[in-house]
Amino acid sequence: MTSPPTARPVTELRAEAPFPVNAAVQLRNEQLRRNLAGATRTIRTKRANVVGELPDWAELRAAGAAVKDDVLAHLDTYLLQLEERVTANGGVVHWARDGAEANRIVTDLVRATGATEVVKVKSMATQEIGLNEALAEAGVTAIETDLAELIVQLGHEKPSHILVPAIHKNRDEIRDLFQREIPTAGDIPTSEPRVLAEVARRHLRAKFLSTPVAISGANFAVAETGTLGVVESEGNGRMCLTLPRTLITVMGIEKLVPTFADLGVFLQLLPRSSTGERMNPYTSMWTGAVEGQAFHLVLLDNGRTATLADPDGRDALRCIRCSACLNVCPVYERTGGHAYGSVYPGPIGAVLSPQLTGVRENLSLPFASTLCGACLDACPVAIDIPRMLVHLRAKAVEAKGPTAESAAMRLAASTMRSPRRWRMALRAARAGRVLGRRDGVIHRLPFPLTGLLKGWTAARDLPRPPRRPYRDGAA
Repeated sequence: MTSPPTARPVTELRAEAPFPVNAAVQLRNEQLRRNLAGATRTIRTKRANVVGELPDWAELRAAGAAVKDDVLAHLDTYLLQLEERVTANGGVVHWARDGAEANRIVTDLVRATGATEVVKVKSMATQEIGLNEALAEAGVTAIETDLAELIVQLGHEKPSHILVPAIHKNRDEIRDLFQREIPTAGDIPTSEPRVLAEVARRHLRAKFLSTPVAISGANFAVAETGTLGVVESEGNGRMCLTLPRTLITVMGIEKLVPTFADLGVFLQLLPRSSTGERMNPYTSMWTGAVEGQAFHLVLLDNGRTATLADPDGRDALRCIRCSACLNVCPVYERTGGHAYGSVYPGPIGAVLSPQLTGVRENLSLPFASTLCGACLDACPVAIDIPRMLVHLRAKAVEAKGPTAESAAMRLAASTMRSPRRWRMALRAARAGRVLGRRDGVIHRLPFPLTGLLKGWTAARDLPRPPRRPYRDGAA
């Protein structure tokens, strides 16, 4: 019997492909791996230095987790309090059950202003719902103003990191991209970061001064006062939040903190865990509408209420989007964010995406981990990601339904329950000695077992069975 022809290796990422397929593509990209290794190593070192300065880091981390747990336990009350305070201060609050409703709300608000362009502050929530694409369908161009987001947008790509969306590119690739895509760039003689930043600055400054509508996310919202906050490192957020005449903020409902004093905890945890800084260079806060500006707040559910209902998964809603788990993850460092095929990559994406959009739509993500625990150690709000991954793996197996592997496991369980059947199975396994005669290892099972058990043999070698089972004495 001949083996089936070997499939040609996949050489391009596919949005619909599972993580193992896309990861295999990325593992062959040596430049990508060098870019990721260098960037994550730098961030890890900076983070370790500034975290080490705080003797009470463990207590601060526990305080952050406690505040977020309090929010999740009383989310309905805090959301109504936030709505009341924002409305009292001249803002308008909109509730969106899912991404489609949020996109409709934002699109209608932009259309009402007559604008055909909007400037955006980096926002994971708007990426999650595909807002840029929804605006484009309505004839509105969304301009990303965060430098890394701009790079990704100009390259017609998706972000590959929560905090550093263009982490997969080096400075030479960015210089070539700017020369192609920015009309005012001209000839860029060097890839020095200062020069590249100045090219982007000139391009964006004209947009800031001429665009009447801005769209932002929010790192935090204070229920007590109705205050919203955005932290960033470039100043683009400050420009977006103050210059346009209309400001629309799209925020996940879990981003709340109860009181203004609680912000003090997170304004220490977030910058140290994300950029390795003691504090963010720009921290912008606003309470309702400011003078001369209309303010709209869109509160986004989009699967968060369902996640909250799962006692084994709700802790994922503690996440403050710092990306510390990505920077320590050995899987992410070798495959990059695009391999995950979801808005949220890395360890937090492996638990958050299946909960927000459904396990069935993300069957492979819970398995995109070694369960080494580095993500738990790094998380500033102590999310037990490894435990959640195990929980979601069980759900993924249930969602798959009957498979050849599950049938094999049931057969093995039945065999092992009977000493007689187990002895017979061990003796029958001696037939496998026809394989692996060269070096004592079975590298590939014969067809059709290759297809049935490919999940076990694709990354494992089997030892050649002994001449006699262990129960019958030495081989």
